[in-house]
Amino acid sequence: MTIKHAIRAGLLGLALIATSGAAQFSAARADALDAIMKAKVIKIAVPQDFAPFGSAGLDLKPQGYDIDMGNLIAAKLGVKAEIIPVTSANRIPYLQTKKADLVISSLGKNAEREKVIDFSIAYAPFFSGVFGTKAIVAADYAALKGKTIGATRGAIEEQELSKNAPADATVKRFEDNNATIAAFVSGQVDLIATGNTVAAAIAEKNAARPPVLKFVIKDSPCYIGLNKDEPKLLAKINEIVAAAKASGELAKLSEKWLKAPLPPGF
Repeated sequence: MTIKHAIRAGLLGLALIATSGAAQFSAARADALDAIMKAKVIKIAVPQDFAPFGSAGLDLKPQGYDIDMGNLIAAKLGVKAEIIPVTSANRIPYLQTKKADLVISSLGKNAEREKVIDFSIAYAPFFSGVFGTKAIVAADYAALKGKTIGATRGAIEEQELSKNAPADATVKRFEDNNATIAAFVSGQVDLIATGNTVAAAIAEKNAARPPVLKFVIKDSPCYIGLNKDEPKLLAKINEIVAAAKASGELAKLSEKWLKAPLPPGF
């Protein structure tokens, strides 16, 4: 064999090895669902410090909307859920380093995150809105005419009210969330503009005056995060979430943890 032929043969061999390695890597990335089903375990990263989506219960075990969602997915797959508590800062790294198969951690979708991970369809509502007692009717900004609305100064809800509320609506601004909540609970304001998780916490602690959603100010639902290039797993998760929505299981989770039905159009 000449030197030229030897070089060609060597290059061909390297090319075959590289092609084989790339194919094996691609297959591994695409077979996350198969690996989960084989292991009979799905590793799910959940929040540990963001009630009612995820926090430690009195028994120190994780509890919340996201934990119930993770257990639901595991049950539908017929595997065991391995719940892994994470924080907002480390939840995506846990996914990228394969310490978790899924992140169910009140995760919002944005362009930067979409560059590094994939998202399921929405599984939980997360939004800012105007809330009030059941007797008050206020379906939009125009309906705030003559009403008093409490909001935390500088918060997105206060900013949106400043831009959109009618001139004859009274927006009472408070310096922090606790003061805003206290104003609603005590009846100082007719309505409160806040996040749905805050409204859920108020309803949990103040059954005599639970806030009911009147309309949404800004919508930012939660999605399940998973690694890119896992089409089989993504399709299966979307199938499970869609079925849970159609069956009413998601509505039950919303009532249980957010103390409110799923918002219209969710």
